[in-house]
Amino acid sequence: MTQKYSVPYGTGDISFDLPAGMRGEIAVSKTFEPIIDVESAIGKALEKPIGTPPLRKMATTGDTVCIIFTDITRSCPEDLLVPAMLKELEKAGVRDKDITLLCGIGMHRPSTQEEKIIKLGEDVVARYNVIDNEPRNQEKLVDLGFTPGGVPVKAHRAAVTADLLIATGIVEPHQYAGYSGGRKTAAVGAAGEALIAHTHGPAFIDHPGTRLGRIEGNPFHEAVTEAAHRAGLRFIINVVMDDEHRILKVTAGEPHAAFSELVTFAQSVFEVPIDRQYDVAIGGVGFPKDANLYQASRAASYLFFAPTPVVKTGGYIIIPARCEEGAGEGVGEQRFLAAMRDATDIQYILDDARKNGYPPGQQRAYVMAKMLEEVQVIIVGSECPDIIESCKMIPAQTMEEALALVEQNMGSDIDVLVVPHALLTLPVVTEADNQ
Repeated sequence: MTQKYSVPYGTGDISFDLPAGMRGEIAVSKTFEPIIDVESAIGKALEKPIGTPPLRKMATTGDTVCIIFTDITRSCPEDLLVPAMLKELEKAGVRDKDITLLCGIGMHRPSTQEEKIIKLGEDVVARYNVIDNEPRNQEKLVDLGFTPGGVPVKAHRAAVTADLLIATGIVEPHQYAGYSGGRKTAAVGAAGEALIAHTHGPAFIDHPGTRLGRIEGNPFHEAVTEAAHRAGLRFIINVVMDDEHRILKVTAGEPHAAFSELVTFAQSVFEVPIDRQYDVAIGGVGFPKDANLYQASRAASYLFFAPTPVVKTGGYIIIPARCEEGAGEGVGEQRFLAAMRDATDIQYILDDARKNGYPPGQQRAYVMAKMLEEVQVIIVGSECPDIIESCKMIPAQTMEEALALVEQNMGSDIDVLVVPHALLTLPVVTEADNQ
């Protein structure tokens, strides 16, 4: 009997069969029971944070507080986390006018009013000062010098000048940081353009320590840790979520201690052993990450930049993604598009980046070029096939069309790995002699 496969696509799913002869396997994160009473779990995390007093004892009347929260491209449940922290700060006597909620957009486009409401709730947006990071506005940034590794650190003034700086976040596999969350929301989300450019530059991306799932010896992780320290980050509340965006764990407290506890748990959830590399990988993304090519392409690069590439050289990575926003609307997304579209070939992107560097956002072009040297990427079901093609990837209307193309070029006697949640599953090749 033919097995039916399904991966996320937009707010729904896309189902498909593999052609006869293709051998399919599925890689999924481990199953953990989600937290049922989330509000109670958040309350307990705030009541007994790791390595710090509760927020109600860290602030007092007259103190200024800045809470950096993630933008709409992250599924962090700030609508639950932020109100709970605001109640703690109210108990401490902190006045509404002294609290700033800073959306850590990094180099993404500014958030809309509707997105702020989705992230925080209508009451919070109406009651408090909610602003976006402005990474290119020097008047809004504070110069914090250079890290020991030479990374220029500038951060939003509202964050740096606050008496108490707090950040939210999700701890999950991240291509540069190893695992996201922790200090990254503050260090990158509220950073100036120069820090983002440096940490996403060729030297960092080419470094063998900059890999998914790796914390120790990771120059990106070291840089954001130092940057957040210089900005004054004192408290975080982060979550680990499953494939269905249900909260599995919530931890609050001192940034290093809280993050370390969550990473240990996240590794047990997301890292899945596989015994070999595959000819083809099919990675699911789903909303909101598949709204544009910039974000959706991360699924392909996650599979390639796993500790060992999931797909053999010469293979294919297939990603179903609507891409209704095209390449993406932000400055970084448009830089990615221009670099991919305007280059004569993949080698030009690599040579130009290594010679001249690039501004933030364009690093995605460099990452994709490194991958496209080795494998081909098919984007299925996009609403912008012309953009897909201009970005040196292959557009396909359906999974059947994509698999027919693979079969035409590789035959049917091949191994296929289906990763329904490619941004939340880290396949780790355990075979000693990886081809």
